[in-house]
Amino acid sequence: MKETLLIIEDNESLRELLKAQLEQARDRDAFSVETAATFAEACEILQHCHPALILCDMRLPDGNGIELLPELKRLSGQAPVVIMTAHSDMESTIRAMKNGAFDYLPKPFSPKEVEMVLHRALDLRRETRRAAILAVDTSAPNLASEIVAESPQMQAIIKQVGKIAASRATVLIQGESGTGKELIARVIHEYSSDEPKPFIGINCSAIVDTLLESELFGHEKGAFTGATHTKYGRFELAEDGTIFLDEIGEMSLPLQAKLLRVLQEREFERVGGVQKLPLRARIIAATNRDLEQEVREKRFRADLYQRLKVVTIELPPLRERPDDIPKLVQRLLARIGARLGKRITRVSEDLIEELKKLPWPGNVRELENTLIRAAVMAPGEVLLKEHFPFPKAPPPPPPMVREAPRLLSLAEAERQAILQALEASRWHKGRACQILGISRPTLDRKIQKFGIGDPRKSRTAGAAPSGRFTYSQPRGLTS
Repeated sequence: MKETLLIIEDNESLRELLKAQLEQARDRDAFSVETAATFAEACEILQHCHPALILCDMRLPDGNGIELLPELKRLSGQAPVVIMTAHSDMESTIRAMKNGAFDYLPKPFSPKEVEMVLHRALDLRRETRRAAILAVDTSAPNLASEIVAESPQMQAIIKQVGKIAASRATVLIQGESGTGKELIARVIHEYSSDEPKPFIGINCSAIVDTLLESELFGHEKGAFTGATHTKYGRFELAEDGTIFLDEIGEMSLPLQAKLLRVLQEREFERVGGVQKLPLRARIIAATNRDLEQEVREKRFRADLYQRLKVVTIELPPLRERPDDIPKLVQRLLARIGARLGKRITRVSEDLIEELKKLPWPGNVRELENTLIRAAVMAPGEVLLKEHFPFPKAPPPPPPMVREAPRLLSLAEAERQAILQALEASRWHKGRACQILGISRPTLDRKIQKFGIGDPRKSRTAGAAPSGRFTYSQPRGLTS
């Protein structure tokens, strides 16, 4: 992608000379040079061109370069502006620098002077853009020291990270929330190059879908209502660094299609633009969703999933690697102590054992929040079990209160005894009399008194003698 330079100079011979010098400058053969004789012409060029640097004469036919400087910077997307003048004095120099000029170049100047200013302006522009990103996104000079890998699972992942860092392959990191997906992405990025490069992260679930495309790819001025100036997207700001797409599983299907095209073609356009911009950054995506399941349920594109999972890292939840908890507690407490201004030097062994038993649904993030609360509550330098909100054992269930058996009347008890004897003897009255110790007439009288019926008679009443259903053909009917 060619960098564009804009020269605003009303002297035609000097304008063409500068253009020829800049187009032939050593190591700068990627430049294209636009020229304008007036501020009005420059404004027309800036409608469709976004230069990396502007060289502007101080005295133009339609305005003063120093006074026009803020407007030039606004129209160009804050490009560095170098003021050129044949009338150099202290006041104009101060005014130019106060209004935001990158440099002040008195005429006549040599090609070497122009080239030196050009190098400084462009290098500073790139470093400024990069520093602004790194100041926000880089949390520690040695990120690898924050990864705890005492367990076999994490040791295997560290080896995998080392192999990935030696390539530029697209990476998909999967794991539950709080397992450290972004930390792994940053370590891959840090060890992928010996020199600082941008690490640009974007949470796909934290930005509404209508704005996410602009955040990723940028937009041109006037692309939509409210687009008052050109905006660089994350893909462009990443340069040859790393784009980290967190929570990729939350991305809408229409935007998934656009991302797929970018990954396939390795180029993109700003929203409302037509210029093709190359994708030089490595893509690392992360999700706490099961993307295979999302593909089966038609919520995630299968072709995009295949593009993202060139290399896959599966981060285990904290409950599956309890061996890492002691070291994690040590590292986290050192950071928490510095943040809170509180010194925690020891943790009891029984506390560590209790921490290893917990399920930690929020993983390392939950462990850190729990340690912060404990450090705040601890009066001294030692953390104990009592400083942690461990779930209390449920109280034992209340003893069962047995209800007193209902007392039967004498008649009810007698009826129940007779019925039980009959059932036990299969309604053989002679054996029932032996069980009850009464005579046959007495039993018959009791059965009649209590209205006890033989259930066998009710079941066989109305049944055919053979016990089977029979069919008789009516007379007068023949087959």
